[in-house]
Amino acid sequence: MKSPASSDLAQLTARARQIRELYAALETRRAGRPWSRAELAQGFVGDVGDLMKLVMAKEGLRPAKKLDAALAHELADCLWCVLVLADVYGVDLATAFDRTMAGLERKLTRKRAK
Repeated sequence: MKSPASSDLAQLTARARQIRELYAALETRRAGRPWSRAELAQGFVGDVGDLMKLVMAKEGLRPAKKLDAALAHELADCLWCVLVLADVYGVDLATAFDRTMAGLERKLTRKRAK
């Protein structure tokens, strides 16, 4: 049985897939083909760069307009990219997240006990 979080993630992934299909159609019209998986990852790197600029603005290191809305938008863009990349590479993100967090928790608990 899936946990509520897994179910939510599945819904987000389905929505991300729908938007990816719309982008793929646009890319095909513009360039004759949709972006490759590597190009999707490159786009993610660009989004992370945009996110970093907004984080710097939140810390007072750069100017930005409508900062809170821009930050929320960019975080959503990054989440979309992660969901799409997991989908195209066949990664069960809910399972991977649970495993990763469990491993980190064990590691940090051991370090705290020392």
